[in-house]
Amino acid sequence: MDQANDIDALLPQTQCRRCGFDGCRPYAVALAAGSTALNRCPPGGEALISRLAALLGRSVLPLDPDRGSAGPPLVALIDETACIGCARCLDDCPTDAILGARRYLHVVLTADCSGCELCLPPCPVDCIRMVPAPDAGDQTLPWEAIQTRARRFRSRHERRQALGARRALPA
Repeated sequence: MDQANDIDALLPQTQCRRCGFDGCRPYAVALAAGSTALNRCPPGGEALISRLAALLGRSVLPLDPDRGSAGPPLVALIDETACIGCARCLDDCPTDAILGARRYLHVVLTADCSGCELCLPPCPVDCIRMVPAPDAGDQTLPWEAIQTRARRFRSRHERRQALGARRALPA
């Protein structure tokens, strides 16, 4: 499991599921087991693929186009005039970056938004769109910045999971 931890530490922690797994940790476990390819993470892009190849002693592969394309980090933006306050987006945000309640306007904390796009499908009025992250513009971030963001997203995701586990306990 140490190799899975090393792999997970490299992943961008967007929890976007574009790799085909239910988050970054399950993808890391599958990579460590050798049961999946190392080129399935669009948010990590070529920089991640190179680092994973070096860590795992595998060949560098181009990003799997079936998983999406690499690019600058994105964040969700909610159109305030179109949001109906349905709160469907709240449950799908892996980092709790969306604030709001039923029948009230929702807002995205951009520093906490991993750009996973999981909030898009449940929105019945399509009031959410993805825009470049403020710290990136239209540029790909340097590896150190990606890792800083990943630590923040991992922490927020772990807190969300812990809260969900506590809520699931019988009273």
